Amino acid sequence: MRMEGASGAGSLLDAASFGPLLPFIRDENITDVDFNGADLWLTDIHKVKVKADASLMTPKFLEVFINKVSMAVEQQFNPANPILEAESDDLRITAVHEAVTGTGRAFCIRKAPAVPRYNAKELIRQNYCSAEVLSLLIHCVLTKMNFVICGDTGVGKTEFAKFLSGYIRPQDKVITIEDNPEWHYAKLYPGNDCIAIKVRKEHDGGRGKRSNVTTMNYTNAIKTCLRLNPSWIMLSEARSKEAKSLLECWSTGVKGITTIHTDNVLKIPDRFMNMIQSSVDADRMVNDIYDFIDIGILIRIKEMPDGKSRRYLDQMCFFDREQGQNHVYLMIDEGIWKEKMLPDSIQKKMKRAGISKPYKFEF
Repeated sequence: MRMEGASGAGSLLDAASFGPLLPFIRDENITDVDFNGADLWLTDIHKVKVKADASLMTPKFLEVFINKVSMAVEQQFNPANPILEAESDDLRITAVHEAVTGTGRAFCIRKAPAVPRYNAKELIRQNYCSAEVLSLLIHCVLTKMNFVICGDTGVGKTEFAKFLSGYIRPQDKVITIEDNPEWHYAKLYPGNDCIAIKVRKEHDGGRGKRSNVTTMNYTNAIKTCLRLNPSWIMLSEARSKEAKSLLECWSTGVKGITTIHTDNVLKIPDRFMNMIQSSVDADRMVNDIYDFIDIGILIRIKEMPDGKSRRYLDQMCFFDREQGQNHVYLMIDEGIWKEKMLPDSIQKKMKRAGISKPYKFEF
């Protein structure tokens, strides 16, 4: 596993370095491994969280493991530098020093493997959404619409975005922009036209020296993308002012998918305005939101009696701006169809794309 820190330096962290954690790292059903200083917790793909044998986390193992991660990313880890972050292609490791926790040395390992966790037939079987809903969304990808997928942390926004991106034509250039590798588009769809841009933050590695790695923030990455002739831009998450750059990018005709944190698709316009944080031309920016965001999707998790969790599509809407007026059409709410007649503008887009049966797709 190649581990990279914010400094960009890298070295190999071999499987043996994970010691007693290795079975959990290799288990495809486990998504998170957390140690809080006393207890070891495992979370699986169903969001079921269970305790493991904490005696595995001996002081000696913790010291050796964290030291190896620290050396791999060339970052100091001590009371003066109490936060350690590292990542590989499929793992993200964060450690916190005992000097600042009060509960002992802690770490979290999050797994983001380059494997498709969703497929259409399985989503339908698990009641994630109906075949009609999935057909409509796939046809919206084929029609080249812009998606904003929202929900709480851990509901699987990026996983569903990855699923939808699998229906993009192989010849359409896709550029992914992430700070932590999760999309894995080039690996999931080898042979498709793709560029993966990694956003980095300046980091001195705890040695008081400036990194020699060129800093690329989200806004710069989006602007750079426009010079690379993209068809699609996939922004792993819109968090701040890069939302404005993303809208400006979409205004040029480039399409895209992104995720945000909000609990209702009807709040997406306000959430974007809050991220943009600009009172200059506020009315124009609101209009741009309705003009260039086509679809809002809300993903939720429902706790089941067996202790497992079921992810499902709770809301879906279309945004539109016609004849100087902004509109939002709520099609699905609480997982139930509220309206099946597509807005005129959506029908026209699908007709131009040669799609005559938007609710029927051969899976």
